[in-house]
Amino acid sequence: MATDYYAVLGVRRDASQDEIKKAFRRLARELHPDVNPDPKTQERFKEINAAYEVLSDPQKKQVYDLGGDPLSQAGGGGAGGFGQGGFGNFSDIMDAFFGTSSQRGPRSRTRRGQDAMIRLEIDLNESAFGTTKDIQVDTAVVCTTCSGEGAAPGTSAQTCDMCRGRGEVSQVTRSFLGQVMTSRPCPQCQGFGTVVPTPCPECAGDGRIRSRRTLTVKIPAGVDNGTRIQLAGEGEVGPGGGPAGDLYVEIHELPHAVFQRRGDDLHCTVTVPMTAAALGTKVPLETLDALEEVDIRPGTQSGQSIPMHQRGITHLRGGGRGDLIVHVEVLTPTKMDAEQERLLREFSKLRGEERPTGQFQPGQQGLFSRLKDAFNGR
Repeated sequence: MATDYYAVLGVRRDASQDEIKKAFRRLARELHPDVNPDPKTQERFKEINAAYEVLSDPQKKQVYDLGGDPLSQAGGGGAGGFGQGGFGNFSDIMDAFFGTSSQRGPRSRTRRGQDAMIRLEIDLNESAFGTTKDIQVDTAVVCTTCSGEGAAPGTSAQTCDMCRGRGEVSQVTRSFLGQVMTSRPCPQCQGFGTVVPTPCPECAGDGRIRSRRTLTVKIPAGVDNGTRIQLAGEGEVGPGGGPAGDLYVEIHELPHAVFQRRGDDLHCTVTVPMTAAALGTKVPLETLDALEEVDIRPGTQSGQSIPMHQRGITHLRGGGRGDLIVHVEVLTPTKMDAEQERLLREFSKLRGEERPTGQFQPGQQGLFSRLKDAFNGR
């Protein structure tokens, strides 16, 4: 033969098909006309295309190795250009540039299912200490009639007679590069390569049905609003009986009648009479743990906070708990009888408070003082 195709591609005569393909892709990236428009380069590209057409086809390669002319037997034109059979390897050229082949092959009927999410309401005590809940889940499960195959009992999927199991159909068009082969999913089998003549009457060929089931979920201590608990493989079963997705349980904490949560700390307010605040007292409070007493020290002021350590929410990550912060609100009487008013006035005289002057702290001026300053230009 006048042309040594092995030398054109730069491979040994005993090179494997993978080695031949790698050599062709490397040269195609270097010599493609869109990359290098030099006329000599274009001729060189035609040579490697013709060489690859022969060496990548086992029958043509055998004829060539025996000394025959495989291109003339195949009706081709040798290295005559892209319009001949040599450009039948368009997918390999595309693979050389983009790293992927245009051949997709049939799609699998079995695919992974989607993830699912449900909302679970729990109270503050369950958030603080954790709990176990039974939940009802309505998701897709494997069809028990066809076991996920999609075909009616006693039948099976058959190879598509339009694409012959390839899942795609091809057509050849002409372009400035020559003959270009394009592929698209088979319209008869939707790209699966097989058809189901008799679908399962239970799932209509999908391989899954809807079903309600009960799951037990362990809620860890310290969860908060929006916390999501992942249950792997408990979501939707995929088409064709494919593996199930995951189920996410989103926590919604119900409001508490007494406590407000801020992070892992709890806050509440207790109201005491002004006499109790002045003299001191103990106020019973039902915490998350037990009935305890809040120590109101003598002289406690309204708005003062009393911390109760380790009475809050358990930390979700790490040991320990948050605190319970008790805010004190001092209640001033609004209605008094004559005797109460007399005693209170005597108490006021004893303390010298019958004519309180009032004291303004910086930044706490009265309304008229602020208006006066505004008119005086201060």
